Amino acid sequence: MTIPHRVLTGIFGVAGALHFLRPDPFDSLVPPQLPGSRRFYTYASGVAELATAALLTNPSTRRQGGLATAVLSLGVWPGNIYMAWLWRRRPWYRQLVSLGRLPLQIPLITSGLRIHRGE
Repeated sequence: MTIPHRVLTGIFGVAGALHFLRPDPFDSLVPPQLPGSRRFYTYASGVAELATAALLTNPSTRRQGGLATAVLSLGVWPGNIYMAWLWRRRPWYRQLVSLGRLPLQIPLITSGLRIHRGE
């Protein structure tokens, strides 16, 4: 399954903006083993998502945006794993959401790689 660059642009643009508009939920997903403040990682990943969306928007930088999509999607996977761990005792529907996010990274990564290769 390939996700078109327009859809990825929307996903990363909205997610990146949400990191600044509502940072608290993102802060809670940052594994505590990382050095520094959680808010730093929230804002840094928000900037990375907005930059990725911008790269995907421009045809001359779209291939770099595809690579950024793959790398960023791979990089946030530990946060999704941490979320699933944190939500393991929550109601079943929340557990389902947290577990469902894990395999959804795969099409993001593969679509980014396909865009990067120019497919």
